[in-house]
Amino acid sequence: MKNLLQNKEFQLDEILFENRNKNYGAYVLRNEADRILTKSMFIGIGVFAMIAITPLLINAFNTTERIIDTAPTPPISMTDVNQTEKPPVVVQTIPQAVPPINTLDSRVPTPTRDPKVEKVMPKQTDYDKAVIGTQDIVGDPPIITTVPPVINVAPTTGPPITAPKPVDNTPKTAVDVQANFMGGINVFRNKVINQFDTSVMDGTGEVAKTTVVFIVEKDGTISEVKATGPDATFNREAIKTIKSVKGKWVPAKLNGENVRSYFKFPISMQFE
Repeated sequence: MKNLLQNKEFQLDEILFENRNKNYGAYVLRNEADRILTKSMFIGIGVFAMIAITPLLINAFNTTERIIDTAPTPPISMTDVNQTEKPPVVVQTIPQAVPPINTLDSRVPTPTRDPKVEKVMPKQTDYDKAVIGTQDIVGDPPIITTVPPVINVAPTTGPPITAPKPVDNTPKTAVDVQANFMGGINVFRNKVINQFDTSVMDGTGEVAKTTVVFIVEKDGTISEVKATGPDATFNREAIKTIKSVKGKWVPAKLNGENVRSYFKFPISMQFE
């Protein structure tokens, strides 16, 4: 300690703080630094020693007493090893008598010369209530049991299958939207007038009239073309002209679906 207090740094502090206030400030801190460090070292050693000794003290005070089990020993039972075992009891089961089954002798006799007894073979109907055997036995008819096959049906997890609605293909007379020729009915009328062969009619000056009725199919084609007029020649030419017109029709609609429908197309012409 004497060497610590009389070190060169202390002498330098005296020279450095000469003619200055030495009661507080840096001079006091530098002068008492060694003493504070020494005190702190001893305090740290004491705290460490206390922490190290504490578990030993706790174990010394927490001594457990040994528990001695003084329960009496259970008595020992002795068994005779030479004791003979009793023989097992044998239970005799009497087999149940099986009733005889109706059996027919199906053996074919060997043909010999001058047989003494001729065996009559059973008929086909006799086998219905009997089984084939080597001798004729009168008894109960055989029981034939059949087990139906098991059909594994996979479970369905989807929606239930509903039967499809029947398709109604009858031509309709009352519809929501009338059938129409693509481009308009006037385009269809002009095509009929331009393609009509007027040479088949005599120029009498009279007006020939007819009404052509046909069915507009769902795909836009026409079928079952008929004409109702007093002149058969004019009717035939009108049917021929209607069939020769090229182009598609827009089918009629009923409840939002395309349907077959009747279409009436009147024709009137004057031949001079």
